Amino acid sequence: MKTTNNTILITGGSAGIGFETAKLLIESGNRVIIIGRDQKRLDEAAKQLGKVTAIKADVSKAADVEQLVATLKQDFPQLNMVINNAGSAFYYSLNDDSQPAFENASAEILTNYLAIVRLNQLVLPLLRTQEEAAIVNVSSIVAYVPGASLPTYAASKAALHSYTTSLRLTLAGTSVKVFELLPPLVNTAFSTEIGGEHGIHPAVVATDLLAALANDDFEIRVGDTAKIYELFLSSPSEALNAMNGRRN
Repeated sequence: MKTTNNTILITGGSAGIGFETAKLLIESGNRVIIIGRDQKRLDEAAKQLGKVTAIKADVSKAADVEQLVATLKQDFPQLNMVINNAGSAFYYSLNDDSQPAFENASAEILTNYLAIVRLNQLVLPLLRTQEEAAIVNVSSIVAYVPGASLPTYAASKAALHSYTTSLRLTLAGTSVKVFELLPPLVNTAFSTEIGGEHGIHPAVVATDLLAALANDDFEIRVGDTAKIYELFLSSPSEALNAMNGRRN
């Protein structure tokens, strides 16, 4: 996949992995559109990024997505890459009766999985018209091995992983390539509650993504994700213990 002269949409592009990815892609000579729910944060990101288009939209809302896709078709007909980065996560225990597990899971499944399915379906007709195109779904290390403190988030990312694999198989032989980015713990505001300060910098994730795009590496296992994945292949129980800080 080429990594320059693309027109790229990044959901959740005003902070964290999305912001660093936008920054790197702009520096590499791409036209970038970022979307997010918070207008103030979008404006601040746009000011820092410079040559970027910022659009306020909530990917979990059907009306917002439909309007977004209409705008893309009208104003950005060269769109050839979508990076589904927006996410939602709740840090809690399923053993805590005060926690609204159903509501948490509903929000996570909608944002982390169903919203991506909807956006991809609506934008695929435009992507198929391009000579070369790509969809990048940002998943997580917990798509392979769940963590007890992110129970329904992990489930939503496992669903996204399965869907991404099916989408890649379905679009094989077309102009649309399907990538999955699987970061480990990343130092962002999004991960503050789970010790994000101990995670890798989001710029590392963005750099690995660009390298993988150039090499057509479709499952991008960044940092510790690669280690957990290898351990999972040899011993799922050991990988589960490692992910949850347990010993046999």
